[in-house]
Amino acid sequence: MDLRRLRLVLTFAVALAFAGSIDGVYSYNRPPMRKDLIVRHLEDLDDSSPQQVHISSVGEDKMRISWITDSSTPATVEYSTISGAKGTSVTGTTSSYDYLVYKSGEIHEVVIGPLNPNTIYYYRCGSDSAPELSFKTPPAQFPINFAVVGDLGQTDWTNSTLQHIAQSNYDMLLLPGDLSYADFIQPLWDSFGRLVEPLASQRPWMVTQGNHETEKIPLIHKEPFTAYNARWRMPFEESGSDSNLYYSFDVAGVHVIMLGSYTDFGPTSSQYSWLQADLGKIDRNKTPWTLVLIHAPWYNTNTAHQGEKESIDMKASMEKLLYQARVDVVFAGHVHAYERFTRVYNGNNDNCAPVYINIGDGGNREGLASKYKKPKPDISLFREASFGHGELNVVNSTNALWTWHRNDDDEAVTSDSLWLTSLSSVPACKVQN
Repeated sequence: MDLRRLRLVLTFAVALAFAGSIDGVYSYNRPPMRKDLIVRHLEDLDDSSPQQVHISSVGEDKMRISWITDSSTPATVEYSTISGAKGTSVTGTTSSYDYLVYKSGEIHEVVIGPLNPNTIYYYRCGSDSAPELSFKTPPAQFPINFAVVGDLGQTDWTNSTLQHIAQSNYDMLLLPGDLSYADFIQPLWDSFGRLVEPLASQRPWMVTQGNHETEKIPLIHKEPFTAYNARWRMPFEESGSDSNLYYSFDVAGVHVIMLGSYTDFGPTSSQYSWLQADLGKIDRNKTPWTLVLIHAPWYNTNTAHQGEKESIDMKASMEKLLYQARVDVVFAGHVHAYERFTRVYNGNNDNCAPVYINIGDGGNREGLASKYKKPKPDISLFREASFGHGELNVVNSTNALWTWHRNDDDEAVTSDSLWLTSLSSVPACKVQN
């Protein structure tokens, strides 16, 4: 048995031994699991070939290019606005990590820019012999279209979701946690990277963590988020955050805040202090829209994931901050179904509060959470246990169109839609200090 296969077998054995006992991974009786859609390394690629390429925005005019190789190669990206041309070359950093008996490949990161907005760039990772890829930068001003999907996983359901997203004209993808569902089995992180590369190498993917990214094993692997932090580095330093688990950024008139449901969030925590300061810095003349992404939902009428501290305690700690800052929309995952609430604060309808949308229906192997509380509360306006994704088309400083697209619609059918008005444009909803 070769070393790679031995490592894989040992990783599976240890993971299976602990999977049922790790707190925070499974919290209710789920339907039977689906098999992961394993995407293997292409045989015609050598050890120096870039794989698992994905990009993320850094500031308003830079992009982080991330990829993995099986051998040591230069962390270099060459890019240009002309296909095939000799472009600008930038060198970045290389890292790796160990998890139990697994050792990752070489993880390369290069930040390129400044870049022009709404422009297609062509790039190569590592060497001149690497395949040419391309990405489009987000626009500098309205309109901008976000794809939003949570709890993605890597199943046939996931593949359907990704195909639907690929058919949309989106500028940036927002993911509120639970990416690969590797759940300790580190080669599944590699599979996930290969699965999403066709999309994630072309548009920036901005993500936050969920419970399935924790991967902490008592006594054996005490450090949480090892793989997530190593593979999916987000621009946290640029927003004054001290952690990859929470950060913010501006894009085309929208301020986006990514929060961490599985790190400290109480009033004395670093995350709370950072959030309070970040909200206070928002310039509504520059970014009239504010979006927040969390993993564990603060409002949820599904029977799944009720009573969890990551929802209840985080809401108790931070809901008032978001309300006073007049956040427009809060997206969450975790519950494997779709649900849209009215504007709500402290459990009641409030026209100056955020709209809450749960979109943890990307396609994970655990299946759908199909049972809801009855009767339906008045604050819950639409709920359905189907896989799918959402799109937020921010048209201008005042108007945005939210649509939710169900996977099992063979045609491009919108299952739920809502026109939103930015709270910054509503005189009665002046920001509270």
